[in-house]
Amino acid sequence: MANKSATHKLVVLTGAGISAESGLATFRDTNGLWKQYDAKKLASLDGFKENPQAVLDFYNYRRTELLNAKPNYAHLLLAELEKYYKVTIITQNVDNLHERAGSTHVIHLHGELTKVTSSKDKLNPRYIKDYPLNIPIRIGDKAGDDSQLRPFIVWFGESVYAMEVAIDWITDADIFIVIGTSLTVYPAANLVEYVRSEAIKFIIDPTDLSDKLPNGFSHIQDYATSGVKRLVNELVLNRKL
Repeated sequence: MANKSATHKLVVLTGAGISAESGLATFRDTNGLWKQYDAKKLASLDGFKENPQAVLDFYNYRRTELLNAKPNYAHLLLAELEKYYKVTIITQNVDNLHERAGSTHVIHLHGELTKVTSSKDKLNPRYIKDYPLNIPIRIGDKAGDDSQLRPFIVWFGESVYAMEVAIDWITDADIFIVIGTSLTVYPAANLVEYVRSEAIKFIIDPTDLSDKLPNGFSHIQDYATSGVKRLVNELVLNRKL
């Protein structure tokens, strides 16, 4: 439960690495069944127009995969930080594991597998709906404007609609943490440029970042679950802010 009396703002940017530890494959590593397809054709409006069945099959597979996944220790610990800080999670992931772990303020940069929308007017809030993960999206399923339903996902070539909201939160952060992302996916990779110089900054990544560590960041060289445990000890036990 969020601590309403907390004053310091902690913002976390998460990527595929945190969900991988819950058994969710990254987009490019998804089951070999899909490797016969061009990734951009499975995640673009042009691909959807060309072969809507293949695109829906792919996302229905990912939705079923999410149905069977559970939040891991990293997700749970980030939710626990709400006892001490005003926490905002900004995620590149399209799963709902942060919410299921108990995080109360999550911004999805790339959309959500748990939602569908209109294929003609995808950002119109009238057509964005929660859609049960155990029910496949089928050809012929209609949105409120009578267009074909599509996953509420930001596809290649589409604008990242939540970027401005994410930037507003990042520019106000007292503590900024990056977990499970290589910071190579744009435009999300640009977000680190908006962090205030005086903010406390961490990145959790198992690889050697000595040559590419962003300025001012402390590197916890570890995987998400064990790295977040080390981070929480640093923040809470040693009370950084």
